[in-house]
Amino acid sequence: MAHEARRVLAERWAAFRRSPFLPAIVLTAILASAAGLFAGSYTYSMANPTPHAIPVAVVESGQAVRNGAFLGAMEKALNASVRVQPYPGPAQAARALDEQRVFAVLQFRGPGAATLNVSGASGASVAQLLEQTAPKVGAETGVAVVVRDVKPLQPGDPRGLAVFYVSLAAVIIGFVGAIQLSVHARALRALERILFTAAYSLLGGFAIAAVVDWLLGALDLPFVESWLILALTMFTSGMVFTMFNTLIGRWAMLPTWGLMVIVGNPSSGGAVSWALLPSPLATIGRWLPPGASVNAQHTAIYFPHHQHVFPFAVLAAWALVSCGVFWIWRRRYPGGRDGGSPG
Repeated sequence: MAHEARRVLAERWAAFRRSPFLPAIVLTAILASAAGLFAGSYTYSMANPTPHAIPVAVVESGQAVRNGAFLGAMEKALNASVRVQPYPGPAQAARALDEQRVFAVLQFRGPGAATLNVSGASGASVAQLLEQTAPKVGAETGVAVVVRDVKPLQPGDPRGLAVFYVSLAAVIIGFVGAIQLSVHARALRALERILFTAAYSLLGGFAIAAVVDWLLGALDLPFVESWLILALTMFTSGMVFTMFNTLIGRWAMLPTWGLMVIVGNPSSGGAVSWALLPSPLATIGRWLPPGASVNAQHTAIYFPHHQHVFPFAVLAAWALVSCGVFWIWRRRYPGGRDGGSPG
């Protein structure tokens, strides 16, 4: 009887594994977990932004004692580390602000008077925090502080979130496009799949830039550069999904969603400046496609003469690695003509 019972159970388990119910149950558990992780990651990074290390340029002067007292009081008021970077003159400090190496420039202009130049474009949340804190600290330390935003955000983007939203659109549409190609254009060969990913990325990037700039007027974009950044972001995101689809098949959405949305977008520095993010996210974010996209786009719009190579290198590296993995193991891809996906 026991042997018969085990045989019946084995048959039922085998039938259950072949049925659509097993993947449906697994997906139900995965979606529930993903919902919690999604809410948790965004809440962890954005619900209570706290300054950790705010780099501030200080123009060297003879007010070293008052300088130190004011900065110490600022650090105490912010409950954070104000990372002082001394500069010999205003021009050098202003250049550091343009290159986004500091968030503000402090200059004492005599006994009891100081100017704090902040950059809203470098991080609206950090600039607002400094604007609110500096006058209070000045009153406590006997320093009359004049705060000026020398790099304000554009009028159509007063909270500095538009760059985050356009980059988010490029990331999500990038891998959703790759998913749709895998479903509706399954027979595409490897090179064809890469070329079509590039095609919808170019068109999609153009559409995002055109809507945000020409139709809505939310941002005045350096159009060609912004378009190409969005296109590279979409292509990278699409190829990341394609890489995972090659490696693990139908479960490719899990690592793609985790990498791009659960970790990548909250740590991108778009909604909350990197200086206010938890330290691990602030470090990781720069090395992921969403963070690189936000960084490149933000600099193109607000600091056009100080663009950095690093975010483009990050996007290009992810795109090349994804394309390389897909190409090398293209015969494993669940598609292509004649049961494979040869080039």
